[in-house]
This record gives sequence, C-alpha cells and structure tokens, in this order.
Amino acid sequence: MSWVFVDGRVCDASSARVPVLDRGFLYGDSVYEVTRTFGGRAHLLGPHLDRLERSADGIYLTLPPRGVIEAAVTEVIRAGEGHELYLRIVVTRGEGELGLDPALADAPRLVVVGRAVNPPPAAAYRDGVAVVLSSRRRSSPELKTGNYLESVLATREARAAGAHEALLRDGVGRITEGSSSNVFAVVGGRLVTPPVSAGLLCGITRQSLIELARLDGLCVDEVPLWPADLLRATELFLSSSIRGVLPVTKLDGVAVGDGVPGAVTKRVMQLYQAST
Repeated sequence: MSWVFVDGRVCDASSARVPVLDRGFLYGDSVYEVTRTFGGRAHLLGPHLDRLERSADGIYLTLPPRGVIEAAVTEVIRAGEGHELYLRIVVTRGEGELGLDPALADAPRLVVVGRAVNPPPAAAYRDGVAVVLSSRRRSSPELKTGNYLESVLATREARAAGAHEALLRDGVGRITEGSSSNVFAVVGGRLVTPPVSAGLLCGITRQSLIELARLDGLCVDEVPLWPADLLRATELFLSSSIRGVLPVTKLDGVAVGDGVPGAVTKRVMQLYQAST
C-alpha cells in the first residue's frame, strides 16, 4: 500500500518512475523530509517544510513553491485515505547530462512517497530496544540530503549486532545522533541531549520534545555527551518522526539503568502522545 506523487500526478508505487539521469539517483543531489500522519493530517508539516527549505538553501537548490509541495502531500494523503501514512518528501536537482556541475540539471523534481506507516512494535515501546555505538559520522549532518551512505552503513552495523539503531560520533568521539534519530539521556538526574552545534540534524521531533518537556516542568540541557556519559545514564531514548519516543534499554550489550524504560522516558512518551 504505497502511493507516489511524481511528475505532477499520484500513482501506485509500482508504476512510479524517476529517470536514471536524475541527479538525485546519480549523486544523491537532493533534499528530503520524513513525517507521518495522525488522523489523516501530516504531523508538524510546517516545521518540516521549513527545514526542507534550509537544506535546499544549503546545497543551492531551488524548491518548488511551498504551496505546490503542500498540495502534493495532500494528494498523496487523499490517495491513501483510510490509512495512517509514512510521508517522504523529496526534491532532486532534476535531470541532465552526466557531470557534477549543478548547472547541468534541468529543473527540480518533486516526489512525495506515502505508504502505510509501520512504527516499531508495541513491545519495543514497552520493553525498550538495543543500540550500539558506531564510529561513523555523517557529512553535513545539519542538512537533510540524499547523501545518506554513512547512516546506511551505520544501520548495517546495528543490524549485524542485533540492535535497533547505531549512535554516531563526531571527530573526537562525542555522541551526536542516531543513524536516523536523535538521542536523549538521563544522566545524574538531568535530561540531556547533544546540542545542534555538536554536528547533528536538528530533529523536528527532538525540538518538539524539548519544548514539551520544559513546559511540563522538566529541565532539559543541551550539552556534549561522551560514550562514558551514556554508559552511566539511568535512561536513554531515541526520537524521530516515525518512531516518536522510543526507549533504549541496552547499549553495546549492557543494560541501561535497571534495564527497563524509566520514569522520565515514560513521561516524555506521554507528553508526545498527547501532542499528536
């Protein structure tokens, strides 16, 4: 059950096509956003499109007008009526002759993919998941581009270790983010998360959780985190648009805290669920 808006129309994913000379395919020369629907509405679409614009500015890519993107998202949601959808909004630099020069591209191509959302199973939220530390780091992490190979390989590391997610580090070893998530920890009784300046994508769900937690009276500190900090954390959790708030109960094979989702994590999960 997947629907794709491409070249001005919505079609079934099995018949959707992008030319092989599209620069998104050839070079990862594209930007994208991922969100999901709740009650048939794209969650936090405005902030996601704001970030899409920032990513596009960062690679000198001109986006279609926002109204065109919003209309395409609406068409995909309408096509998938009756289903809560995973939504992926992609803009490539377009098609052109082979060569790295961006001027070879003709015009940006907008693609919106919608499929039935498939979050982690209920047991993952109840019992938590395992993560591993990776030595990999993404290039230009502040931009959400199609150049995602480091995250692909970090995810492979995680799967090979039987874990749900891999945590990336910067050049000196500090924790930055997950391969497709942001990370929060409870260390010394404080809820902490790496600052954007550490070299990570400013997650839309991450920012929403910081605001929700602070409004609820929780103190959230954005501070550099080292692996040693996570090893002494009493709670860990991941955040992303599709997973929401996902507890972590094992890090590199070692139990986090008591090995079960903690009170702070459960409270943040409640706050997030109430906001959707």
